[in-house]
Amino acid sequence: MRMPDISLVLATVGRTDQLDRLFDSLATQTFSNFEVIVVDQNMDDCLAGHIERAKYLGIAIRHIKHHPPNLAAARNAGIDIAKGEWIGFPDDDCWYHPELLERVVARFSRNDNPEGVIVRWVEQKEQPLLASNLSWERSSAFRDIPVSSITLFCQRKLFTRIGGFDARFGVGQWFGAGEETDLVLRALHSGAFFTYEPLAEVHHAVAPARLPASPQARKALRHRARGTGAIYAKHRLPAWVIMRGLVAPVLRPLLKGALGADLMTGCAIMLGRLDGMLGWRRRQP
Repeated sequence: MRMPDISLVLATVGRTDQLDRLFDSLATQTFSNFEVIVVDQNMDDCLAGHIERAKYLGIAIRHIKHHPPNLAAARNAGIDIAKGEWIGFPDDDCWYHPELLERVVARFSRNDNPEGVIVRWVEQKEQPLLASNLSWERSSAFRDIPVSSITLFCQRKLFTRIGGFDARFGVGQWFGAGEETDLVLRALHSGAFFTYEPLAEVHHAVAPARLPASPQARKALRHRARGTGAIYAKHRLPAWVIMRGLVAPVLRPLLKGALGADLMTGCAIMLGRLDGMLGWRRRQP
């Protein structure tokens, strides 16, 4: 049996029917030599029927269980058993353009030999339409191409060299986000070549732009913002980058005269980033 060129590590918990849309999009890929590794963090067998359906569609799929739920650790478990030369990380509620994998392989196969390829998230308007290479200088100042896990493809050997995702970051952790940003920063700092390929497209719905209306929603926002603060401390980013990140969320609504929900949202982000930065330093030996 031919080894797959691409391994797609799908860490999932709490979703079922959304997987069918992703699997349908994988079944129509113009490039077919890939495998899907489902890292199932559910306590029951709720995915069994959906996985059987994917197999019926002709998708090469492996299913492993992972507990307790931890997005970054689950992805690392998938990386450990991946057979492909290149690895991607679809969300359980995203879906692929039919030519996505073909274009990812074509970009990896060019003479400049990138270790990472970032694809375009169609619904995310910050993603540019022109190709570009990432750099440590721009990325560490948060001025580079936005990177989400659904847009990230890496050579498998990169993880051998720099390690996998830091399991202290991400959904379900005290530092509630930022695992893919941390990974990319570590890769760039090690000298890895990452490039952006806008012709390769992934889809994921974007929530309507609205301000958190409840204290619970702002608490969740603060929780996620801890990831950015931890990145400030872990990567020892310049003081001006940290100061901008702490002040900007509050300064923007003040300059607009928005003293209601805008300001409360900005305060939640600022406090979360401060939590993360100080929390990271406290947790170090």
